[in-house]
Amino acid sequence: MVTLSVLTWVLSGCGSVSTVLQGDADAARDLRKKKTYCQSIPRIYSGVAFDFCTLNAPPDPTGMLAPFVLFDLPLSAVFDTLSLPYTVYRQITDSNLSIYWRRDGY
Repeated sequence: MVTLSVLTWVLSGCGSVSTVLQGDADAARDLRKKKTYCQSIPRIYSGVAFDFCTLNAPPDPTGMLAPFVLFDLPLSAVFDTLSLPYTVYRQITDSNLSIYWRRDGY
C-alpha cells in the first residue's frame, strides 16, 4: 500500500505525465503555478522541458522541489523517448505547448 502511494505521488509530479498524459491546459496551469519564466515548451521531450521550466522559476522556499526535479529528469527522459512517435505527431499538428496565453487566444 505504501509503495503504491509513493508511486502515485512520484508519477503525479513527473514532467512527462504532466505534459503527455494530461491536457494542455492542465500542464500549462501546473507550470504557471510554479511561476516559471518559460513561455512555451516543445512537445518533443516535453517532460524534460517541463522539468527544466520548473527549475527556471523563483526558488522554492521549502527547498524540496529542486532535488525532486533532478530525480525526475532521467525518468522523464526515458518516458519521453518511449513516447516520441506520439509527441512528434503532436508537435507537427499542434506546435509548442503555450504556458501563457494572450487574451486573443494565441
